[in-house]
Amino acid sequence: MFFKAFIAIACTGFVVATSAQAQEFPSKYVTLMMPYAAGGPGDTLTRIIGQGTGKVLGRLFLVENVAGAGGTLGTAKVAASAPDGHSLLVMHFGHAANTALYRNLRYEPIKDFEPIGMIAESPMAFIARKDFPAGNFNDFVAYVKTNREKVVHGHAGVGSASHLCGLLFLNAIEVTVTVVPYKGTTPAVTDLVAGQVQVMFDVTPTSLPHIKAGKLRPLGVTTTEPLPFLPDVPTIDSFVKGYEAAAWIGFGVPKGTPPEIIATLNKQTNAAVLDPNIQQRFADLGVVAVPPNSPEEFAKFIAENIDKWTKVIKFAGIKPQ
Repeated sequence: MFFKAFIAIACTGFVVATSAQAQEFPSKYVTLMMPYAAGGPGDTLTRIIGQGTGKVLGRLFLVENVAGAGGTLGTAKVAASAPDGHSLLVMHFGHAANTALYRNLRYEPIKDFEPIGMIAESPMAFIARKDFPAGNFNDFVAYVKTNREKVVHGHAGVGSASHLCGLLFLNAIEVTVTVVPYKGTTPAVTDLVAGQVQVMFDVTPTSLPHIKAGKLRPLGVTTTEPLPFLPDVPTIDSFVKGYEAAAWIGFGVPKGTPPEIIATLNKQTNAAVLDPNIQQRFADLGVVAVPPNSPEEFAKFIAENIDKWTKVIKFAGIKPQ
């Protein structure tokens, strides 16, 4: 009897402590872990949303950049953090792809995290150098099937959205071309503008300025609907039915974070995304704000992305590191 009473008191104490912890949240600044270097599109989006959410919650949201190993170092750091809502992971395309790209991750991509919500998508544009012989998608397919030895396809690095979206596309049209990996988007796009490579897939935040300046030619976008900032560029889905891909970004917290804290963060990040000023900043960057969504919806999306890109990676024969 004493043991049962002790357990009941202990459990009650845990519930009270957890509830108090949630009520006090946030009790200090919140760290947003960006597992890539500063300055990229994801980093910029994180800072925009962090500022908006921090204003509502009355606390500073600080971005910490821990780059390396395809984003796994920063992700592992959050997985080992206290589950109190003060350490948020910037979840991204690589969070799904890394499951198949790395053999010995120091965390479980699904089991070690609680999703908060998805924030934005960065569509991909299929772009060519401005003097590429093919001026549209159909011309490209016809050209590459008879001149594949002349086509060099660049990408931002093994396992990047640029790489995997390109693989999915080349598999869909059943062609093989020379593929050149770069260490990041910037050097790849620089060589594309210079004509060293002929085509690549790139996120719209970095490709859009070059497209608008007439330095690159867009042949298609990876969304199923035309993009408002590239309204005359056709979707690849209109030629290759079912093709859809995009880089994406959202927030997560370590497993065990109280549900009340997750609900608070979800509510406020959703509210921040709906802010007209933030939506305009997203549009200016060339990204698409995601409508309000729940942690459960984001968890389902992540699981589907892990399955999708694992299949692409295995089909392409990419060996885990």
